[in-house]
Amino acid sequence: MKKILVIQQKMIGDVLVSSILCENLRLSFPDAQIDYLIYESTLPVVEGSMYISNFILFTEKERKNKIALLKFACKIRKTKYDIVIDAYSKLESLLIVLFSGASKKISFNKKFRNLFYTDLITRHSNYSSNLGLIIEQRLALLEPLRVEKKVIFPSITVSASEKTFASALFEENAIDTHKKTIMISVLGSDTTKTYPLPYMASIIDYLAANFEVNLLFNYSPNQQEEAKKVYDLCTTSTQQKIYFKVIGNSIREFIAIMNQSDLIIGNDGGATNMAKALQKPSFILFCPWIDKKGWALLEDGRNHVSLHLEEFLPEVFLNKSAKEVKKNYSFYYEKFEPKLVIPSLSSFLKNHVDNPS
Repeated sequence: MKKILVIQQKMIGDVLVSSILCENLRLSFPDAQIDYLIYESTLPVVEGSMYISNFILFTEKERKNKIALLKFACKIRKTKYDIVIDAYSKLESLLIVLFSGASKKISFNKKFRNLFYTDLITRHSNYSSNLGLIIEQRLALLEPLRVEKKVIFPSITVSASEKTFASALFEENAIDTHKKTIMISVLGSDTTKTYPLPYMASIIDYLAANFEVNLLFNYSPNQQEEAKKVYDLCTTSTQQKIYFKVIGNSIREFIAIMNQSDLIIGNDGGATNMAKALQKPSFILFCPWIDKKGWALLEDGRNHVSLHLEEFLPEVFLNKSAKEVKKNYSFYYEKFEPKLVIPSLSSFLKNHVDNPS
C-alpha cells in the first residue's frame, strides 16, 4: 500500500486550501494511506474529511522545543512514507521531510532546496484562472505525480448534529429564516488586518438601512470588547437587526452557524475561506499590506467579490514594500473609506439579497 504524507503547518486558510491535495490524491490512489500533517489548532477545519486517512498533529511543544521536534521527525520516519508533499516549505517542515525517508519528496523551489527534495515546483506569480494564486500553486505540487486535478476548491463537511445545533440556535434567538442572514467578519486576526471600526459600522448601517436581513458578527470570545465597539457605533435601528450574542465558541460551531447563514461580508481571513468552502457568497475587504492576488479565491464579480485600496488609489502604493505598508497600515486604512466600498457592495447584495428595505 502506498503511503503519502502532505505537510501544511500554518493557519486555518492554508490548511483548508491544501486539503485539496489530499482529496485529489485520494481520487488517484483510492487504496493509499494519505496522512495530513497540520498544526493541532487547525484540525477542526478539516475534521470529518473522509479522504484523509490520519491527521498528524503538530503541537506547540514541537514548535518551540528542538528536541521535541527531532523526536516528532523520528516518529514520522517509522511510518515509512513513499511520498511526501511539503506545501509549507519552511525549515520546520524541511527537517520532517529529511527524516521521512521517502523516495519522492515534493515542495516549492527555494534556495538550496535541490539538496533535500526530489521534485521542486516554481511558484508562478500571475493568475491563470479565477481560483487564486494560492490554490493554483498548491495544485502544481501534484504535477510530479501526474495526478488529475479533479478537485479545485476545498470543501468542509458539516455533520447532521452540527446542522441541528445551528438550526436550534437560530430558533432560540428568534432569527427569522425567511430573511437572508449575513455573517459579518467584523474583525481581522489583528489590528493590521482589521478594517477601521467606524468604517465597518458605516458599512453595517448601510446593510441594515437598505436590506431586510439578519446580521451576525463573527468574532472570537477574546475579541468581544472590540466587536462591541462596532455594535455601539451602529445606529439603534441597525442594532435591532444584529444578533450580537449568536457566535461560535469554537471553529466547528462557527462552521455550523456559517452553514446556516447565507453569505459573508467583511475582513479577509480564515472565516471567509471557511464560508467559501461552504459555498457561501462572499464580499471581502483586504487589508492594505496584503497582495490580494494570493487569496482572492474564486473571484467572479458576482458570487465572490473582494476589494483592495490599491484598486482605487494605486498611487499611494508606488515604490512601497509590503513591510512599509504594514508599518503604516492605519494611514492606508484611513483612505479606504466606505464610499469606495458601498457601490460594489450594493451590486453584490442585489445579486444575493432579494428583499431590499
